Amino acid sequence: MKYRLMDILACPICKNFPIQLYVFHENKYTYNMSLDKKILCEEYCGLNAKFIRDLDIQSVNCRSCLEREVDEGLLFCGKCGRWYPIIEEIPHMLPDDLRNRDEDLSFLRKYSSMIPEDILKRGLPWSLPSK
Repeated sequence: MKYRLMDILACPICKNFPIQLYVFHENKYTYNMSLDKKILCEEYCGLNAKFIRDLDIQSVNCRSCLEREVDEGLLFCGKCGRWYPIIEEIPHMLPDDLRNRDEDLSFLRKYSSMIPEDILKRGLPWSLPSK
């Protein structure tokens, strides 16, 4: 998933924006491209996890951002408490009734050391049982 996608992603359930990104692994790619403008994102910079209005424009490196993709990670909505896995560069942002409980719990277990405790224990639609 491109970091730039965070500029438009909102929680599909409650429509909250922006949502939080936790990166477990990223891939880097090299592209030969020219950038016509300094800032590509319109409202929110996913790489810096800040609104554009709050960034020092001189320090933003959009080329570096475009060369990085989140391979494995998690998206979290701080408003409704739902989390969504990012698997093989694809964000899986399905409504609760279309999600696979066993796959989601397996994802939580696999990355439990990298996921904040609050999401592990109280995240929706599923969470890991307390030990």
